[in-house]
Amino acid sequence: MEYTINEKISVRPITEEDTDLIILWRNKPRIMNNFLVRTEVTRETHLNWLKTKVYTGNVRQFIIMEHTDDIIRPIGSVYIRDIDNEKLTAEYGIFIGEDDALGHGYGNQLVKWAVDYVRDMGMKTFTLRVLADNKPAIKSYEQAGFKQVDLVKNFIDGRDLVFMEIAFEDD
Repeated sequence: MEYTINEKISVRPITEEDTDLIILWRNKPRIMNNFLVRTEVTRETHLNWLKTKVYTGNVRQFIIMEHTDDIIRPIGSVYIRDIDNEKLTAEYGIFIGEDDALGHGYGNQLVKWAVDYVRDMGMKTFTLRVLADNKPAIKSYEQAGFKQVDLVKNFIDGRDLVFMEIAFEDD
């Protein structure tokens, strides 16, 4: 199912046809530098991710689509991972793969959409992990309602890791 975020972006479920784009994006130094796992993504590892995570329902992954006057194009991916239907928890992740799609506020809009999406799934806690020096991401997450709950010093390459979460109130 496709979800319209606003007139400029939407998301659709990831497919195997997106593999080449995911490999291209995830292996960019700019993106890899902000991921906690720094291994190169190959066709085999991505297809295994789809098979063991996405197709099993442990991850809901979407391709971000940018809408302009001329074209609709994929620009990145947003995902809800580690979905635990017993503990009612899930974790957020995102990357904008196209360099010229940065700086348009898409990340801010997508995290707010994801918060509503996860709440609608019935989750009670939505978490994320972010490197402490990724200040724009942290600001975006805070604006969406995430609060810092923990910090691990010198997690990777001397960089600290911030744990953030939103606890949803019972309606």
